[in-house]
Amino acid sequence: MKSLWRVNKYLYKYKGLLLLGIVFTAISNIFVIIPAQLVRIAIDYVVASFALYRPLMQGGMGDFARETFLEYVFIFGILILVMALLRGFFLFLIRQTIIIMSRKVEYDMKNEIFEHYENLPLSFYRKNSTGDLMARITEDVSRVRMYLGPAIMYGLNLLLLFPLVIFYMISVNPELTLWSLLPLPILSVSIYFVNNLINERSEKIQRSLSELSTFVQEAFSGIRVLKAFVREEDSAREFAIASEVYKDKSIELTKVNALFFPLIMTLVGISTIITVYVGGIMVIEGEIGYGVIAEFILYVNILTWPVTSLGWVTSIVQRAAASQTRINEFMDIQNDLVTTENLEADIKGAIQVKDLTFVYPDSGIKALDQVSFEIKAGQTLGIIGTTGSGKSTIANLLMRMYDPSSGQILIDGLDIRRYNISSLRRQIGFVPQDVFLFSDTISNNIAFGLDHADQTVIERAAKDADVYQNIVDFPKGFETMLGERGITLSGGQKQRVSIARAIAKEPKILILDDCLSAVDTKTENSILTALKRIMENRTSVIISHRVSSAKLADQIIVLADGKIIERGDHDSLMNQRGVYADLFEKQTQSGESVES
Repeated sequence: MKSLWRVNKYLYKYKGLLLLGIVFTAISNIFVIIPAQLVRIAIDYVVASFALYRPLMQGGMGDFARETFLEYVFIFGILILVMALLRGFFLFLIRQTIIIMSRKVEYDMKNEIFEHYENLPLSFYRKNSTGDLMARITEDVSRVRMYLGPAIMYGLNLLLLFPLVIFYMISVNPELTLWSLLPLPILSVSIYFVNNLINERSEKIQRSLSELSTFVQEAFSGIRVLKAFVREEDSAREFAIASEVYKDKSIELTKVNALFFPLIMTLVGISTIITVYVGGIMVIEGEIGYGVIAEFILYVNILTWPVTSLGWVTSIVQRAAASQTRINEFMDIQNDLVTTENLEADIKGAIQVKDLTFVYPDSGIKALDQVSFEIKAGQTLGIIGTTGSGKSTIANLLMRMYDPSSGQILIDGLDIRRYNISSLRRQIGFVPQDVFLFSDTISNNIAFGLDHADQTVIERAAKDADVYQNIVDFPKGFETMLGERGITLSGGQKQRVSIARAIAKEPKILILDDCLSAVDTKTENSILTALKRIMENRTSVIISHRVSSAKLADQIIVLADGKIIERGDHDSLMNQRGVYADLFEKQTQSGESVES
């Protein structure tokens, strides 16, 4: 239960609803007790009236006695009906308070967890799968809500109703109370074990369903590859096997569920039989009236669900505690990107990197080793290197997705740690290597970094990224809806929309992380010509494995295994006849051979 203490702050926040729920539960239970007492009085009245009816009938007063008798029976019936309606009304109010409270808490928890997730650094997402993150914000939160809603509601009902009913039963007849309640502890323990079996098998079903969903998602996401390699039959066969596993586990759960209600009804039936048998003996001996038996049978039935729910509520609390432990595990993770001064300032764009070394914390791989360079405001830096040389790591560090293991990054002469992270990132335009577009309109994707969407700015950015004509050729133009991850567009179109999104926010620093890899040479030249104008008076970092993308830069550095092996402008690097010149010649020859 210690892990569930975290949710007490929500209970305190919605204490008004919780207190009302407790009051309504107490009142509704009073209207449960009263009908049982009315039934006892009514039955005793009927028995007594029946004993008097024959003598009165013989004395000529039978019709009067019968009318009076029926009138009182009718009154009892009306009273019992009123009690039932009042109980139903207060049960409605209980759900309007406690269950609504649990839904409000669920809403708050999901928002708090989502906000916390968003504030965690990129390293967190490298270590944890998307599926696990989603499970904790959906399945685990839902289980905690079950504790805050149904578990509290039925738990309160048990705590209030049980002593109330027992008190009234003992006040009527303590001995019959003991005999009537004898099977109920056995019922509660039995339900507890059955519930554990149900939960265990439900967990297996959830895991199986998760695997099935993952399989289907991958099959549909990779449908092009699936069709290209003619693996439809194999995929269908594997799906059938996974479905068979899910079906078998579901049947196992159904078999256990089949025990639930028969077990309840059997033990309730035994309790009723004991009540009738022992009560009958007491009636014969003159210790109690006939109405007491009926009253006690009603009390047994009243207590059946609260006692049954005890095992169920215990199981819910156990599952909620386990889920809250999982939630706490991520909520306790703190963002290690700490801002020292929270400085919010308009930057000019001068970048200075001193002895930058970075080791990925999750893998221990050294991505950068003693890297140093400087870019004056408004200048362009080209970073060339093969895959794994550390190019994208520099982009991540400039964006402050990570902090360096050692060394320093200065922007406008100030350590990057002094800036407010959000303020800094708003002034940096970033085009990632792995393009991600949202399932939204093209217009909204381009305007994603803008606080206020301006169609003129969106269209200008699209023209600068050489994607405007492609967009207007679509039937709905800029209002064209993109499929999942931008599947509606070609690879080159997606990258150009991503470039348009970066330049639409008019950043002081523009970082292009190998973003022209999916476009042909002609399109690349067209985009670079447009970007050359865009990059004027704006600090730009062009990261690429293509020499053609970086040759217009004021300064170029060549990376290999996380170290700078060459630096200079295009002409000086060509004169060095080193790695850069070798790459340029190979790529130029390759381009010529393709064109020929």
